[in-house]
Amino acid sequence: MQVTQKEKATLLEIVKKTVSSKVNNKKIPKFTIESETLKEKRGAFVTIKKHDHLRGCIGYIKAVKPLWETVQEMAIAAAFHDPRFPALKADELADLSFEVSVLSPLKRIKDVSEIEVGKHGLYITRGYNSGLLLPQVAVEHNLDRESFLRETCHKAGLPLQAWQEKETEIYIFSADYFGDTT
Repeated sequence: MQVTQKEKATLLEIVKKTVSSKVNNKKIPKFTIESETLKEKRGAFVTIKKHDHLRGCIGYIKAVKPLWETVQEMAIAAAFHDPRFPALKADELADLSFEVSVLSPLKRIKDVSEIEVGKHGLYITRGYNSGLLLPQVAVEHNLDRESFLRETCHKAGLPLQAWQEKETEIYIFSADYFGDTT
């Protein structure tokens, strides 16, 4: 599924208006969505940065709701419920940039040579632990394949070498990511 420039602009508008309304204690806006693409169920993440530093990032890995609803819900989650950060305050709005990542379905892999750094994101799971890193994380932090695997294990709360163990499941996905800085 390709997201057009107009649909990307709509999703970013949803993110910005939703976060702005919520942080200013106003009613969350209702949106009328015409695009069939934005009505399709898709996984997506919303990333918020403040002066190019992560300020919040949350998403659905799997397709649970229509894309536009997922993006609206994840905008609120990234801004106010990311456990790594305090809830956003209104005086931060001017310093924020937003990014949306629309995910492809997950594909389980057996051989890490299938991972293309910069193209694929990683989702690693074992037992009750799981962690995900978006494709752009590897690029932003200059990670090679092995360091990308180790960092995803770390995010999952697993030993850094857990990706080499047969009990660990590794999934790849791609993401169409865009924002007001891309």
